[in-house]
Amino acid sequence: MKTITLGFTGASGLPYGLRTLECLLAAGCNVHVLYTQAAQIVAKQELGETWPGRAEELARLFRERYGVDEAQLKVWGQQEWFAPMASGSNPGDGMVVVPCTMGALAAIAGGNSDNLLERAADVMIKERKTLILVPREAPFSALHLENMLKLARLGVVILPPNPGFYHHPQSISDLVDFVVARILDQLGVPHQLMQRWGEG
Repeated sequence: MKTITLGFTGASGLPYGLRTLECLLAAGCNVHVLYTQAAQIVAKQELGETWPGRAEELARLFRERYGVDEAQLKVWGQQEWFAPMASGSNPGDGMVVVPCTMGALAAIAGGNSDNLLERAADVMIKERKTLILVPREAPFSALHLENMLKLARLGVVILPPNPGFYHHPQSISDLVDFVVARILDQLGVPHQLMQRWGEG
């Protein structure tokens, strides 16, 4: 059973993040959720959802929605420095930031640890664990590309949410699942979200 840290930031594309959460929980993973204040704004704008400011209240909302218990899903505030993923002694198996703002990506590239999300990402890099960033921006500036290249050279997976069309998607959900399938593949989490290339 893998333990995955899942970060939500204020970039557009929160449906990718929530679908990733749903699939990780369905696969039996233990998930630690981190979210920024800007992610709350995006949740309201893109999903029509009002997320509470207190981490425990959001945890209760997610547990009820996905039918899991406290042992499988925890939500942490950005200043909870005693959270497990804040230390290299307990980093978990992987981390995904989806969607990832360019600000968060730049902070991670710079080694900042001003909040729990940045510190958790820094821990993943120093412990050589899987860190996946899903940057939702277009077009990329030279600065964005330089930051992504810097991180890629450190072993960070840069996974822009660019869905393919060879599986003939019929809905927005199909496009979301294409990207989430790539995320789960990078984490080594099994799924049946879509038919693989060369199958069928």
